[in-house]
Amino acid sequence: MFTNYLKIAWRNLLKNKGHSTINIGGLALGMAVTITIALWINEELSYNDYFKNKSKIAQVVQSQTFNGQTYTNDAIPRPLEKALRNDYNDNFEHLMMASWTNELYLKYEETAISRPGNYMQENAPELLNLNMLQGEKNALTEVNVIMLSKSTANALFGEENPLGKIVQVANEHRLMVSGIYEDIPSNNTFHDTEYIIPWKNYIKTWEWVQKSADDWGNNSFQLFVQIADHTGMQGVSDAIKDVKKLRNESTVEFNPQMLLLPMEDWHLRRNFENGKQVGGRIKYVWLFGIIGAFVLLLACINFMNLSTARSEKRGKEVGIRKSIGSHRSQLIYQFLSESFLVVLLAYGVALLIVFLSLNGFNALARKEIVFPWHNVYFWGASLVFILFTALLAGSYPALYLSSFKPIHVLKGTFKAGRYSGLPRKVLVVVQFTVSVAFIIGTLIVLQQINHAKNRPVGYDKEGLIQIPTFSADFEGKYELMRQEFMNSNAIVEMSSSSSPVTSIWSNRSGYDWEGKPEGFQEDLAWTYVSVDYAKSLNLKIVQGRDFSREFPSDSGAILINQTAVKYLGLSDPIGLVLRDTDKDDPAPPLTIIGVVEDMVTQSPYEPIKQGIYAFDSYGNSSYYNLRLNPDQSTSKSIAQIERVFKTHFPDIPFQYNFIDEEYGAKFASEERIGHLAGIFTALAILISCLGLFGLTSFVAEQRTKEIGVRKVLGATIFNVWNMLSKDFLKLIIISCFMAVPIAYYVMNGWLQEYPYRVILKWWIFALALLGAMLVTLITVSFQAIKAARANPIKSLRTE
Repeated sequence: MFTNYLKIAWRNLLKNKGHSTINIGGLALGMAVTITIALWINEELSYNDYFKNKSKIAQVVQSQTFNGQTYTNDAIPRPLEKALRNDYNDNFEHLMMASWTNELYLKYEETAISRPGNYMQENAPELLNLNMLQGEKNALTEVNVIMLSKSTANALFGEENPLGKIVQVANEHRLMVSGIYEDIPSNNTFHDTEYIIPWKNYIKTWEWVQKSADDWGNNSFQLFVQIADHTGMQGVSDAIKDVKKLRNESTVEFNPQMLLLPMEDWHLRRNFENGKQVGGRIKYVWLFGIIGAFVLLLACINFMNLSTARSEKRGKEVGIRKSIGSHRSQLIYQFLSESFLVVLLAYGVALLIVFLSLNGFNALARKEIVFPWHNVYFWGASLVFILFTALLAGSYPALYLSSFKPIHVLKGTFKAGRYSGLPRKVLVVVQFTVSVAFIIGTLIVLQQINHAKNRPVGYDKEGLIQIPTFSADFEGKYELMRQEFMNSNAIVEMSSSSSPVTSIWSNRSGYDWEGKPEGFQEDLAWTYVSVDYAKSLNLKIVQGRDFSREFPSDSGAILINQTAVKYLGLSDPIGLVLRDTDKDDPAPPLTIIGVVEDMVTQSPYEPIKQGIYAFDSYGNSSYYNLRLNPDQSTSKSIAQIERVFKTHFPDIPFQYNFIDEEYGAKFASEERIGHLAGIFTALAILISCLGLFGLTSFVAEQRTKEIGVRKVLGATIFNVWNMLSKDFLKLIIISCFMAVPIAYYVMNGWLQEYPYRVILKWWIFALALLGAMLVTLITVSFQAIKAARANPIKSLRTE
């Protein structure tokens, strides 16, 4: 019986090729979008699955309160590890200290490369479940050793066996390769850890790290843990909450609280607001999940509409089958089998679309999704997906068509009824409500991105490059390199800084000044800079003066930004002295000599933070900032800079970044989401228009004789076009008015997450509505004009 149903379904598809093409094409597009989104969501949800102990691994994060506002980040003090080992050791299987990921120069013989990695304690390979290709998991027990990823080892040694070879690190340390581990996949937090150096070496190398052993105020480290099998994540988090506050009285005023952030939350739920976990990228998972569901719904609505629209043509078939004894249930099974066949064919086309577009999607989404041809779970989910879609798309047509009365159909007295088209109209309204809401949402996302992009950054980022200086070779050579670069005519100014121009790496508190409010808890973004910092960035001095080589006293001077003036409550900041409140080892006092214009250094969607720019008297340079000569080509300037660089640092790879590109990277995530949403919205519109095209075509076919009579009686092409178009246009106008409040409510809520955000303007909604109506008119007009131009003799000659 089922085979018979499929044969009938196949014959119906061949009989109505145009109708079948629209049905299968619309469903295929909808299913392709849904499959692509499902693969993306699976990639997001499987983040960090590489680590077999994922459910037991966590990072220790810290919340601190400044002036009633609680901030949470993953920077912790070094003595925390010792406290947890001594007093809470039963709660942990592993405790692992780690540095921040940092790029270092690695050299073997004549090969020099730069790679990101970390200093980690010796249990890192065990905690991270690294797959050791050479060496053992205890490869970090010695001090002067290094572990490399497979790709890094290949880049340095080629076909040579790397074990036991000596690598020069940062052109300063000589470390022996003690282990090679499999590259960590891209959808993992530690995917850019391409080398691991023992934590003991970190302590040995850096004096400030040695001094931090008992310093609870120096939050400059990371701590990862694996909780014991007999414990729970929340229980351990609650147990260690007050460990810092109980062991250091000077931190009590900031109410520091430690908590565990599970590895399962690192990627999707890393955001905190006033000390509470509030989500993160999970919102994009929900967003695209909803888009995928709605796009599939739009495609299913097309199927329902086109199937029920052809009800009169199937009426006689239903009447005959019922009159010879078919039960309604048999007819329902027949129509569902037709739906199943259409969905099955559409799914095959959808798989082809996904396969062909996956590389482009990966490039746009910055993913490495591989089509799961050999994954049995994928095919099991596909079967469920096909059955669900077939049931969703075919249930209403099956119930509707099987309800016809044979006596009325066969007598020719069957009429669809005045309100028989109402369900189709409702479905069209739903379709375009969703589509218009998608258009509005995409426009607002793109406008928010452009709003942040056009935000004044406070400095001139065009023609500005930065060179990392992560090697002891750079120490004491700033003035020499500045002079050499200037003499090359490649640049017009240069400076150095302890943080990149587009970021802040250090925050400080513990200062006193005249007029400081009682109980005020300062939190200051801190950057060490050279004397020419403001000049190289074209950073405007709005009060006071810049650093100058003519004033030796500037070694104890600072610049502050405009936000810091307001934050510190200063009316006349010039000459004000900030004094360190540390009684044991106070730093020298600092005098404010100037106020600079606010510059965006962190997220362009966030308020500018109160910043201090301190004169670099200690060699804290991490970057050279070079202003290229605008009177010659960029390529020529870069070539000149490289020649000078290689003259003084022949063993260090020449690296540079354009500041405007670094700043642009801050929009990468939102831009990817905006572009993907735009593509999915365009496909949703296309699917809706396919359905509208099919319906218009069918209506025109139904009213062929009516159109012929009207033309004979003098109706113009415009009259016929107006007759066929106005009903559909009314439905789209209803959809637009429904979509506007829905889109406004959703997108206004989304914008609240951004302190620096665009204000919703009426023209955004007007543009979306105008676009939707224009697309509708174009879609409907094609068939309407075609029907209006037809020769009436052909449609009337049978009468």
